[in-house]
Amino acid sequence: QVQLVESGGGSVQAGGSLRLSCAASGSLDNINLMAWFRQVPGKEREGVAAIGTERPVRYYSDSVKGRFTISQDKGKNIVYLQMNTLKPEDTAMYYCAAAPPYGMPWAHTSRYHYWGQGTQVTVSS
Repeated sequence: QVQLVESGGGSVQAGGSLRLSCAASGSLDNINLMAWFRQVPGKEREGVAAIGTERPVRYYSDSVKGRFTISQDKGKNIVYLQMNTLKPEDTAMYYCAAAPPYGMPWAHTSRYHYWGQGTQVTVSS
């Protein structure tokens, strides 16, 4: 089993920044992709960014490319999402997710076996 705990959400004005953290614990040997998703009520969960834990790959959705950066601290098993130039449309619950090797493309929720509880991000105009 893998446990994921998100932190760092909050309220910020448009143009501001936040950094989300996802602390992973448990049986991580079979995890090779970590991602951030977000969801607003009534809409599907959307892939925001993903990072390979063993391979030097990073993926971003078009809506956040150039504004958000995903990174990791392998020694601490923490994945970060640095969010800059935030917009009101970035308001959502943000979830951390972990996936084993192989499967659907990174932005598909079905690729991920483990999910955190989420952290709320609210951006006001």
